[in-house]
Amino acid sequence: MARRGKGRSINGVVLLDKPTDISSNHALQRVKRIFFANKAGHTGALDPLATGMLPICLGEATKFSQFLLDSDKRYIVTAKLGVRTDTSDSQGAVVCEKPVSVTQEQLDVALDTFRGDIMQVPSMYSALKFEGKPLYKYAREGITIDRPARPITVYEINQLRFEGDEIDLDIHVSKGTYIRTITDDLGELLGCGAHVSMLRRTQVADYPYDKMVTIDQLDELIEQAKEQDISPYELLDALLLKMDTAVKDYPEVNISDEMGDYILHGQPVQVFGAPDDTLVRITVGEEHTFIGMGEMNDDGLIAPKRLVNL
Repeated sequence: MARRGKGRSINGVVLLDKPTDISSNHALQRVKRIFFANKAGHTGALDPLATGMLPICLGEATKFSQFLLDSDKRYIVTAKLGVRTDTSDSQGAVVCEKPVSVTQEQLDVALDTFRGDIMQVPSMYSALKFEGKPLYKYAREGITIDRPARPITVYEINQLRFEGDEIDLDIHVSKGTYIRTITDDLGELLGCGAHVSMLRRTQVADYPYDKMVTIDQLDELIEQAKEQDISPYELLDALLLKMDTAVKDYPEVNISDEMGDYILHGQPVQVFGAPDDTLVRITVGEEHTFIGMGEMNDDGLIAPKRLVNL
């Protein structure tokens, strides 16, 4: 018999404002313990240096975290000119230092080369795997692996500040984009080198910035619950966003309770007018209760793809 997981069967998404100097996995484990959740997963790691939005899926919401991995992201980054590091951020070893003599016109021209669809070579200090091993582990061993360039899209790259040897940028990008690599490439284009000195993720998909909470704020709620002599989950669970917020950009197919039972038992159903070229978000009844994702099969029926187990 499989061992039952420890923790509560709590389902939803926590929008964590990750602090600097801890890994995304460390942040995930802290949130999992605070909520006493039986399952948890994050939706795209942030470097230890980085802060900002890290959606953490709890319980059944973990089944839909992949959809957030595939979503657009937005960042604010400070590029420090004149110093290039092996990791392309301030935590790496300095490999080159050059004087900075960059004009606004030169910066404008350089930034324009990143806009739109471009090819990017991932950093060696990334979690991408080669033969089952993360690239950063090879890098720490002094081994360089050939990495093919990958297509990415930079929807926006806007200058916020340019003072001396620092540039602040607001960047909206597609999945799989490395801001450190953009910063390093920018430094090379400007002829002086550059690295990331500050990085903050401000958006994942369409999640609202003002719904983020810090680990300190979660700890404060626990203390508040003690003072009020109530369960901490009365305060904590109110912060959870619905699990289907991870897939809200997919078209909805609303079906009856009876058809929902068929879907939940793995059987496809006929839904007139359902799209046949994309995954769909399946809801049931007048309350539009989310039960999972589906897609049209070869027989023209909506078949379950990934379902909620409640």
